[in-house]
Amino acid sequence: MQQSPSSPQSHSVSASALDSAAQLSNLQQTYTVIPRVRPETPLLDSISVPSDLNDFTTAQLITLADELRLFLLYSAGQSGGHFGANLGVVELTIALHYLLDAPKDQIVWDVGHQAYAHKVLTGRRDQIGTIRSKDGLTAFPERAESAYDTFGVGHSSTSISAGLGMSLALRYQGRAQTVACIIGDGAMTGGMAFEAMNDAVQQDADLLVILNDNDMSISCSIGGFSRHLAMLWESGYQVDISDTGEPILCRRPDMQTFDRRKRHKEMRDVPQLEDNLFKAIGFTYFGPFDGHDIPELLRVLSIAKQLKGPVLIHIYTTKGKGFAPAELDPVGYHAISKLPVEVQTDTKSKTTEASKETAKPALKYSQVFGQFLCDKAVTDDKLLAITPAMEEGSGMIDFARRFPERFFDVAIAEQHAVTLAAGMATQGVKPIVAIYSTFLQRGYDQLIHDVALQDLNVMFAIDRAGLVGEDGATHAGVFDLAFLRCVPNMLIAAPKDENECYHLLNTCYEYQGCTAVRYPRGTGTGAVITQPAQTYNVGEAVVESILGKDMASKKLALLAFGTTVATAQQAAQNLLSEDVSADCQVQVVNMRWVKPLDSALLETLLAQGVTHIATLEEHVIMGGAGSAVNEYLLNESPAFKRQHPTICNIGIPDRFIAHGSPAEQLADCGLDVEGVVKQLKQLLS
Repeated sequence: MQQSPSSPQSHSVSASALDSAAQLSNLQQTYTVIPRVRPETPLLDSISVPSDLNDFTTAQLITLADELRLFLLYSAGQSGGHFGANLGVVELTIALHYLLDAPKDQIVWDVGHQAYAHKVLTGRRDQIGTIRSKDGLTAFPERAESAYDTFGVGHSSTSISAGLGMSLALRYQGRAQTVACIIGDGAMTGGMAFEAMNDAVQQDADLLVILNDNDMSISCSIGGFSRHLAMLWESGYQVDISDTGEPILCRRPDMQTFDRRKRHKEMRDVPQLEDNLFKAIGFTYFGPFDGHDIPELLRVLSIAKQLKGPVLIHIYTTKGKGFAPAELDPVGYHAISKLPVEVQTDTKSKTTEASKETAKPALKYSQVFGQFLCDKAVTDDKLLAITPAMEEGSGMIDFARRFPERFFDVAIAEQHAVTLAAGMATQGVKPIVAIYSTFLQRGYDQLIHDVALQDLNVMFAIDRAGLVGEDGATHAGVFDLAFLRCVPNMLIAAPKDENECYHLLNTCYEYQGCTAVRYPRGTGTGAVITQPAQTYNVGEAVVESILGKDMASKKLALLAFGTTVATAQQAAQNLLSEDVSADCQVQVVNMRWVKPLDSALLETLLAQGVTHIATLEEHVIMGGAGSAVNEYLLNESPAFKRQHPTICNIGIPDRFIAHGSPAEQLADCGLDVEGVVKQLKQLLS
């Protein structure tokens, strides 16, 4: 972890300089409104690369923090995006780039929710307004975007493993460079972080870990680890760092002025910091320190970065720091949408807006799931629900409030969530694991070995399946059908709309065995949910429409999976309307099930003389639902071997899809109506 003596940014921060600035350390501004006009930020505007910070005084760094925070507020209003976490690490980001020689020194961010300030200080200030937009900056650090982004992230709890890998590779090559990993307390609940810390001690690696403790991940942090951090805070003491890097146990100077954690109300009189978890593992521990106090951060980090071995600096911050509404509601302000355009309204537009307000908005699929959970729990006391730290995102707030003894938030621990469900299922209850598609990838071994292999009665409610728009490739759920359908004992359902989602959830819940219901991010079509809950026939598809001439020479079966059914319907209509004389008939089929397939319907279609078959899915083509159709036709269908209809699979190509709006992503893949029509024309030609 020692820095090269020749480093141009190897700052030695004098005690006198810090003392003179200390009185300014609590003068940061607090804002209440997101500015619509770009604020004046003269210090920030003078920074093109982090080395421009070299000549800043500590007082200027404090002023820079105000400017950077205000600029982040403005840019978030223009582009939307992650919000609270970025505001909370402004001072830390400034201190790191002031003390370290990036990109030679490696700064590794965990998840990336908190890296916007880092992007601004590393030459991307004028591009930050493009974040999450097509061809703009990504929402997370990405190696291809900047040399300062040392590791691509998006999923939680990876920074210490990656940083340790960097440190060991640098040591092997004889290169003296600092590696600093910034990880949040929520990400520390992921087991991978502890695996990495254990190995860092085993390897005696030079590694600086900075724990940003704000009592939050996306939701409030929970569990024994969170309680442990609370104990460290509430002891009223800290392990300070001497000028020579030695730990000093002392009373924390700011404990009377920094009001936070209310979970454990009693104050401990006896110092317990020397028995903390990090020291027990083998890390050298310092903290907790105020993460918004720039002079204190400079003092601590300037010494810590010179120490050998694995070192952890524990800082506490406020998520949403400096923006009063976000400080009061850190969950609601985890991410925001761009500010709406201000327009002058006349009487007519007011009438239009009033009519919009009276119209009932379409439900989000997560709301459909939440409604199903509550409805089913009323009638079935065996239902238990598990989430890996996604209570709000998965639509489980009402369920958690109404049935707290049946709700289990296991923190960012997807592997544990799956095996926990497996254990529950052995005792005669029905666990439902609510998980995003992209995060289920992390629990794949457990899904195979602990659930499917034992054919346990577990249901997976897979949210954010398909493309996810502005969050980009790291969060896209486009591989789940491929990795699920190859697992024996699994059933996989893909609803076309909200109503079908509700009833497929019920169908899979009632099934005895391993099941998964896959549904996308965002709102549905506005379909009304009918009551009571139905139980569909497993593996039975539905013919949605038959368009064109009965005696046409070309007969196309368009097999659509999930929410692509609506696209298929419109594409079929457009295909025939563009050439009303076309000698073609199109049957649009809502396949509804990926596994098992409705093989009987496929045989019926072939018996009807289908000449062309197209599959449509919002999933990668390789190994997806279309591949399942191909496999059946080639290997099992006797009619197919006689007729040999032409087949086309339409889906996501073999590449990662960059961020952009959902419509832009679909168009990029040829999955919008226009793209589907184009591919169908090629098939029929």
